[in-house]
Amino acid sequence: MVLDDLGSSLRSTLDTLRGKSRISEEDVEEVVREIQRSLLAADVDVSLVMELSESIKGRSLEEEPPAGTPARDFVLRIVYEELVELIGESTELPLEERTILLAGLQGSGKTTSAAKMAWWFSTKGLRPAVIQTDTFRPGAYDQAKQMAERAEVDFYGDPDADDPVEIAREGLATLEEADVHIVDTAGRHALEDDLIAEIEEIESVVDPDTSLLVLDAAIGQGAKEQASQFDESIGIDGVVISKLDGTAKGGGALTAVDQTDSSIAFLGTGEEVEDIERFEPNGFISRLLGMGDLAQLAERVERAMEQTGVEEDEWDPEDMLQGNFTLNDMQKQMEAMNNMGPLDQVLDMIPGLGGNVMDQLPDDAMDVTQDRLTTFQVIMDSMTDAEKEYPRAIGASQIERIARGSGTDEEDVRELLGQFKMMERTIKQFQGMGSEKEMQRMMQQMQGGGGAGPF
Repeated sequence: MVLDDLGSSLRSTLDTLRGKSRISEEDVEEVVREIQRSLLAADVDVSLVMELSESIKGRSLEEEPPAGTPARDFVLRIVYEELVELIGESTELPLEERTILLAGLQGSGKTTSAAKMAWWFSTKGLRPAVIQTDTFRPGAYDQAKQMAERAEVDFYGDPDADDPVEIAREGLATLEEADVHIVDTAGRHALEDDLIAEIEEIESVVDPDTSLLVLDAAIGQGAKEQASQFDESIGIDGVVISKLDGTAKGGGALTAVDQTDSSIAFLGTGEEVEDIERFEPNGFISRLLGMGDLAQLAERVERAMEQTGVEEDEWDPEDMLQGNFTLNDMQKQMEAMNNMGPLDQVLDMIPGLGGNVMDQLPDDAMDVTQDRLTTFQVIMDSMTDAEKEYPRAIGASQIERIARGSGTDEEDVRELLGQFKMMERTIKQFQGMGSEKEMQRMMQQMQGGGGAGPF
């Protein structure tokens, strides 16, 4: 999950209030101290941490919780609202003709983000195009072209040209029929004068509707200066946070949003061109605090169905929570699950399943990579229907026959059966926790105080 360490730390802090019906000043002081530690450890700017923690402390002591609301739920709602307020709204990106300029340092993920954004716009019925103007970094043209091909979007670049301003001008003219032009610019290892001068020239030619700053989630405290200088140079309308699938802390990128008085446009959540999310603050913070994100879940399900040709009545993620999980189901559903992204991310979006429950799972509990998926499908094709329906009955002689028939090793077959058992055990652990009744109970508990979002 994005900003996973921060989310785990915040949830653990709030869990200290479980079982308490009222909250004392000492409780608030302790919770605020832990929240400060969590935010600082995530590289959120000190001034923002102090401002946020003071707001949480003041509201927790001054506001009266709704009748019957446990102390943890009351403080959780306040933390949720304050974090949403800190991040602000999502960057406005109307689905219409527009030009977007990307800025950022070398290695921030601009080229990958450009293709991902273009892919996202294409899923909304628009015709996007990527224009690569980076003449500084060796291989920039080839990488951008390959990424655009993977995203199946129009592309313009000139590997023989050395004037990025002219490339931008020619790109806009050549791809004038595109609805959305995404202009990728060169980065440097630091904020050098020539980088700023170059992007200012490109900006004057491109005349973008939106300028987005791409920041690596691991940027840390350096995000503040970087965001400030780019904002002063070309004006920053929003931020794209890349590489949130790794172990990056991510707090520096949130600091940049505040520094530029802008907002977040997209989140890069993986290596594939489809691994991008339109940022929505309510869902983002809900996931951070372990409360799910049903809107993002619905979008992933719809996308997976389109990519795999699975009809809605053939596969529903809630089926995994009903106890009817067999290898037969696994074979039919696995490709759709893989297209939705890692299963732990999917479950993280279901209220009641994320948060501390996911924190307790083994790291590889839901790890089904594309290579393993292919091997597993070949193995299951060599099984009988009875074996897929009752995998627990598969013995040593059957494993030998299945491995021989699928051209795989017996160890591969055992790995599949082990993966199935782990997934089955995990899903049984979740049964009932993500039900509609449970979600309604959680929401009713959290109501009150006029907060935004799922409360």
